[in-house]
Amino acid sequence: MQPNLGPGEDFQLLLERQVREMQSKAAALNEAISAAGATVRTRDGSVTVTLAPNGALTNLELGHRACELGPARLTAAIMGAVRDAQRQTARAVADSFATINGDGESTEMVRSFLPPDPPPDGDFAAPESAEPTPPPPSTRPAPPAPPAPPSAPRRRPVADDRPDDESNPW
Repeated sequence: MQPNLGPGEDFQLLLERQVREMQSKAAALNEAISAAGATVRTRDGSVTVTLAPNGALTNLELGHRACELGPARLTAAIMGAVRDAQRQTARAVADSFATINGDGESTEMVRSFLPPDPPPDGDFAAPESAEPTPPPPSTRPAPPAPPAPPSAPRRRPVADDRPDDESNPW
């Protein structure tokens, strides 16, 4: 591959120009990704979550109505808000990457990691009456059983304790 040199430009100047362009793109991408976090509030205001650009949960606020929801609905509200914030954050990161790098192969690779869109009903959560799913079976072998405690030593009867029957050794 021949370098794309301009008239009167030498190879070192070309490399320096490319380095400056890459540094500029990296700074712009860093700034865009740093601002890509998301805050999502449920429609009823019972739950508000904030995620960092890497998807880490940085804040969880429960509104006054959260206690009225009950455990299953509150869990579903929290998880739904977190999923919405994760989608928003991931899309913002992917869009920032595409804006700076263009729609190439690397951008498609980044977009391939986006979380799925919600189903048409807009609710990932299982109904409140659903039974909890059991945890997956462990693939690790069971730990070894602890050794049995030592039993008390059997004592031999002394001469006075011996039964009258001499044929019985115990």
